[in-house]
Amino acid sequence: MNRFLILLGFFYPFTSFAQDILPFPIVPSSSIAGETMEESTHQHRQQPSYLPGDAPNIIVILIDDSGPALPDTYGGEVHTPTLTKLANQGISYNRFHSTAMCSPTRASLLTGRNHTRVGNGQITEWANDWDGFSGVIPKTSATVAEVLKNYGYSTSAFGKWHNTNPGSTSKAGPFDEWPTGYGFEYFYGFLGGETSQYEPTLVRNNAYVDHPPKTVEEGYHLTDDLADDAIKWIENHQALKPNQPFFMYWAPGAVHGPHHVNNKWADKYKGKFDDGWDAYRKRVFERQKELGWIPENTILTERPETMAAWDEIPEDEKDFQRRLMEVFAGFTEHADYNVGRIVDAVEELGIDDNTLIFYIWGDNGSSSEGQNGTISELLAQNQIPTEISDHIRVMNQELGGLDALGGPKTDNMYHAGWAWAGATPFRSTKLVAAHFGGTRQPMVVSWPDKIKADGIVRSQFHHVNDITPTIYEVLNIPLPKVVNGFEQDVMDGISMAYTFDQANAEGKKKTQFFDVMGSRAIYHEGWMASTFGPRVPWMTRTPGLESWNPKNDVWELHNLENDFSQAIDLANEYPEKLEELKQLFLEESRRNKNLPIGGGLYVLLHPEELKVNPRSTFIYPNNTVRVPESNAPRLGLVRNKTTIELTNPSNSSGVIFALAGYAGGLTLYVEEGILNYEYNLFEIERTKLKSSTKLPDGDVNIELVFEPKAHASKAFLQAANITITVNGEEMIKGSIPTIITAGFSVNECFDLGADLGSPVSEAYYSKAPFKYTGQIHSFKSQYLVDQ
Repeated sequence: MNRFLILLGFFYPFTSFAQDILPFPIVPSSSIAGETMEESTHQHRQQPSYLPGDAPNIIVILIDDSGPALPDTYGGEVHTPTLTKLANQGISYNRFHSTAMCSPTRASLLTGRNHTRVGNGQITEWANDWDGFSGVIPKTSATVAEVLKNYGYSTSAFGKWHNTNPGSTSKAGPFDEWPTGYGFEYFYGFLGGETSQYEPTLVRNNAYVDHPPKTVEEGYHLTDDLADDAIKWIENHQALKPNQPFFMYWAPGAVHGPHHVNNKWADKYKGKFDDGWDAYRKRVFERQKELGWIPENTILTERPETMAAWDEIPEDEKDFQRRLMEVFAGFTEHADYNVGRIVDAVEELGIDDNTLIFYIWGDNGSSSEGQNGTISELLAQNQIPTEISDHIRVMNQELGGLDALGGPKTDNMYHAGWAWAGATPFRSTKLVAAHFGGTRQPMVVSWPDKIKADGIVRSQFHHVNDITPTIYEVLNIPLPKVVNGFEQDVMDGISMAYTFDQANAEGKKKTQFFDVMGSRAIYHEGWMASTFGPRVPWMTRTPGLESWNPKNDVWELHNLENDFSQAIDLANEYPEKLEELKQLFLEESRRNKNLPIGGGLYVLLHPEELKVNPRSTFIYPNNTVRVPESNAPRLGLVRNKTTIELTNPSNSSGVIFALAGYAGGLTLYVEEGILNYEYNLFEIERTKLKSSTKLPDGDVNIELVFEPKAHASKAFLQAANITITVNGEEMIKGSIPTIITAGFSVNECFDLGADLGSPVSEAYYSKAPFKYTGQIHSFKSQYLVDQ
């Protein structure tokens, strides 16, 4: 606790109310009760203030999947005026780090602990039973929101959460794993790792939202909505509790895929990337040096052999690749614009001088999960290979051309080459914890009352786990030993506050380990040892993954004091130093529950262990909607029989059930009495089957049998047969050429009697949610076990 007593000239005197156990005890009454009121003394109890009177408001902004070489603030070519504004009035860090993946970074940021210590060794969708990879933040590591709430802060979170195990995200909870269970008094956003910016599945506090406040046609965009709601929350707070500070975590999910933005934003960048990603890196690299953002002796690293050069892209595909980057750039500028709206609101309320803002440019590096460029980015998660010609064909024949990219009918992501360009001057991208292209993000800290801009870049080595300890130090809050009855884990992060007024102070963080699914590194006193790991994130399937043994990995060694970009491998020159760091990595792994090495890969290697609803029988009443895909029956993946009982009117229309959305899903619907089944394989391949006669009027029993089978020509993929009978008579029979391997979506849902959110089928897109005109009485789906 002594480190919290250090004063740097602008921190608050230590409060006598700070204590080791939270919450604080109830203040006893100051009144004295007698038998009657005349014999009693009434005196208002004095509620103590646990914070200094001028404790700052705190806003943490976390951009998603955006690399360090994108913002023009630091030499990139995407316009980021808000980041620039805050950098000019505050201080910037060029050796600040995240993990290489979203859930791990968020858990580490909010708790001040290493990601595996708090159960987030990988994204929550791939959680398993080892403690470091459970996908659940333990209550033994209270979040900064929980601690600040106990000290008197109002707390709120907006946007992407992605720290709840998917099995706990249905309307049934458990809600102690939702944001409101982790200290946030108010939450508006989405629980999964991504969502449509146009038709999102949203949660407010502990309830699913029926629909966003506007439609796509009315100009709805999720990032705008999240800024609107955040501004409204701040305004309400200032109107009702102006003497109480607030803590806001604003993590919009932008610019994670899908890359959705209106053409007016994308069109700002027309022609700006025509010469491709290799040329972009060279231009930005020179500009970064000119600005002094990177050291003059930095080496521009080479493109990986497994990633295409721009010159290798066929000419007839280049316009597609250019437009993908234009859309992404517009999406990125739009995200920064909405940060600016929040900052402007704080200024208009006159509270900007005493508002501490952490603006973190990325929860990891730019994402290469778009692989070769895609109109439906979950293809990559399902490891389904495609040809770019397939994407262009759909764009031209079904969606009206390249201007549809960024709109509600695509879930586009750019080519991995653009992600690599966004990592300039570093190697690799998101999901690679070995290289700074996956883990090094710019960060700005602004606090006009206490931090004076000096134009000097902070180059101390720091990590997202240092944000929470920094907040505690500037408020002189000691790390509690017990919170809500739970003894607390050790804190892994350290405070960065010593850098606020000492730009060139010697860095105090001596050691930090990195590991995401076997891609790993260890930093210690200026040196870093790292190994790429078993997966290449920009490849659909990495050869040899199933037989990978971490003991056989080849490690690199870098002296970061004179090798800013990890360009010079010293492993052969200093083998003893390398062995020393490799052993330190294992020590840190044992200390931080990071064993077994590569534990986050378990579900990828054993997809049958995916954390989905373990039931084999699902029975839903007729009003069941907004069931997250992870909690719903796996209608498009496993062998199953589904039975629906309904009363059908003449010439009925509407959706009987739908799973997921336009970028991938399946649906059973009626159009003027004709029964239709559609299996949408990520827009690339739509299987459409329909009955030749109308559904009978009156009571109807529909039975669907879904039968996966080995794919005839693609070794690791499956096809399927589908048979639909009505009142015992076969009405539809057909085959599906290729089915999913994991899931259709991350945040889409199952709906009965309608198709909420993004509609699965083009056939009723303009009529969504296309409610069924009849009456559904029951829905039952049961997995079939082979005899």
